[in-house]
Amino acid sequence: MKKLFTLIFLSAAALNALAQTDVKTVSTVKDTVKRSLPSPLDSPPFPTGDWDGGPLVGADATAPIYPLQKALGLTKTNFRFYGWIDPAANISSSKHSNAPTSYDLIPNNVVLDQVGLKFDLQPNTVQTDHVSAGFLVTTIFGTDYRYTTGKGYFSNQLLTQNKKYGFDPAEMYGLVYFPKVADGMILKVGRFISPADIEAQWATDNYLYSHSLMFTVDPYTFTGAQATFKLGSYWQLEVGLHAGNDMAPWSHSAQLNGLLMARWVSHDNDDSIYGGINSLGNGNYTQQHDNLQMVVATWGHRFNQTFHMMTEAYYMWQFHALTGGTVIDGPPQPFYTGVGAGTPIPGRENAVGFVNYFQAKVSAKDYFSLRNDALNDPQAGRTGYATWYSSHTLGFVHYFNNYIRIRPEIRYERAYATGVTPYDNGTKKDQYTAAMDLIVRF
Repeated sequence: MKKLFTLIFLSAAALNALAQTDVKTVSTVKDTVKRSLPSPLDSPPFPTGDWDGGPLVGADATAPIYPLQKALGLTKTNFRFYGWIDPAANISSSKHSNAPTSYDLIPNNVVLDQVGLKFDLQPNTVQTDHVSAGFLVTTIFGTDYRYTTGKGYFSNQLLTQNKKYGFDPAEMYGLVYFPKVADGMILKVGRFISPADIEAQWATDNYLYSHSLMFTVDPYTFTGAQATFKLGSYWQLEVGLHAGNDMAPWSHSAQLNGLLMARWVSHDNDDSIYGGINSLGNGNYTQQHDNLQMVVATWGHRFNQTFHMMTEAYYMWQFHALTGGTVIDGPPQPFYTGVGAGTPIPGRENAVGFVNYFQAKVSAKDYFSLRNDALNDPQAGRTGYATWYSSHTLGFVHYFNNYIRIRPEIRYERAYATGVTPYDNGTKKDQYTAAMDLIVRF
């Protein structure tokens, strides 16, 4: 352990030199120049203060200095090194598996969902006089690795071994900010989170512990390049190319896809619409791996400082797929038995998803969140079962301080097709769960 922390310290110290480039500029410019609208939401208690559709050009995205970095003495820099640990437990009406529910997959158990580590240096996009560079690396270990796994990135842990716990370097990209392109442009190159979605892969960034059914089956990460353009105070445009959902460009399943998304915010900052084409190519399922094509839109609305909501809808499709999607070759585990190749689906396989989050702030440390979502999987390409689903979740989030929070919730979900029983390894039509996680940031 001592050697590990010594290595971390030396690595962080080396990165510190790069981070010093913009320290003085950020500290003097960011407080005097406003190049983006003020954050519409209070964070905390909400996990983010801005509407969906980042990165936000013109806003200082530098993370706080968390306890581990303070302990290492790296406080006079814009480089950030931090992480979190996220253990969780649930009580379920299912005995063996909560699937297709994600994240709290294993019923009536205590698990380590995530241990996350971030190495983060954000470019200075507040200033407009010079090019600025940065990077982000995020790694996780835990049961949640199975959702972010990309083919070609240590993917044998899931695709050929179906392990309970695993490791994934889910984000690895460089950032370059060009102030003279449009009103500022950020170029991102590497492996990055799929830009669409209210929900996020990291426990620290979500309203609730569990995730909607629609989020469970859509793209998680891309590898490629994405340019984000600031177009005045109310618009941003994202243009990109990537190798397809959840696969490295060197994997045998990779295919070229395009991305085109736009973000609009109203003049009063009470509404935001973010949407477009998240992935578009030939759409051919290849080498036992999904190649999801996706159009998506998210609407955020603030009623006042107490109440706001977020709503998302998508349509996804691909061709010549198998039921159940990307193949996990085994071995089967009690919590996930759906291994092996599914049945071929001729022609187009498609899915429709919808989710609404409604939040009520109780205090500076507390809020309630009500989530209702629906997923239609008519050819069983996403979940292995041809049916409509709905889920309904009520959660409460409490911050003990800036570093520790809990997220208890209750949830009910159901499949509606006659005779279809997707829950608890194909034995039940519906499922009740009560769950809670604990997030500790360091």
